[in-house]
Amino acid sequence: MRICEYFGSIQGEGLMIGIPTYFIRTAGCNLRCDWCDTAYAQDGGIEMTVDEIMEIVDDTENICITGGEPMLQKDIPELLERLLSAGKRIVVETNGSVDISPIPKDERIIVSLDVKCPSSGMSEKNLLSNLMHIGKKDQLKFVIGDQVDLSYAIRFIRENKVDTNVIFSPVGGMDMLPIAEEVVHRKLNVRVLPQLHKIIWGDKRSV
Repeated sequence: MRICEYFGSIQGEGLMIGIPTYFIRTAGCNLRCDWCDTAYAQDGGIEMTVDEIMEIVDDTENICITGGEPMLQKDIPELLERLLSAGKRIVVETNGSVDISPIPKDERIIVSLDVKCPSSGMSEKNLLSNLMHIGKKDQLKFVIGDQVDLSYAIRFIRENKVDTNVIFSPVGGMDMLPIAEEVVHRKLNVRVLPQLHKIIWGDKRSV
């Protein structure tokens, strides 16, 4: 599979925010979001086998498979099974436009499923059938750039009843005030979260 980079850091977003995590970032993405902060992973990368990836994974318990778009890599299910066999807990971050059904059904895997809002320029790419493959342990993530996005996200969660954790995060990762005020005002059962790694390290690529 095509790998862009791998490194140890802390999880910067979602349910596992703040926890030391080893990241494996795949290369290649089928979307071109207007505000993408990992455009360097859209192409390129190096070819690695599952065995080679397992050799570079350190003893950190928590693993994040991200991209790019991991579900474009045909060996992802095999890699996930190998990581589970090694005793790892895994977050799979996916852009929501590619079928996630090949992800193994295991309580130790959290699926982080994006729903692309209008400011991304990719909202028409959301694959709604993916919603049937996430549950209570997983997370549905909206990256919100403006009031149009916020209204879109609120309407989406009302029209698509999914029993999972919902996360609203601002484009750029830090300006949460407008989102938080709207969530409190509307009494929405969602988490408003930053991108913690950007607060700590700014836009540094990895640590």
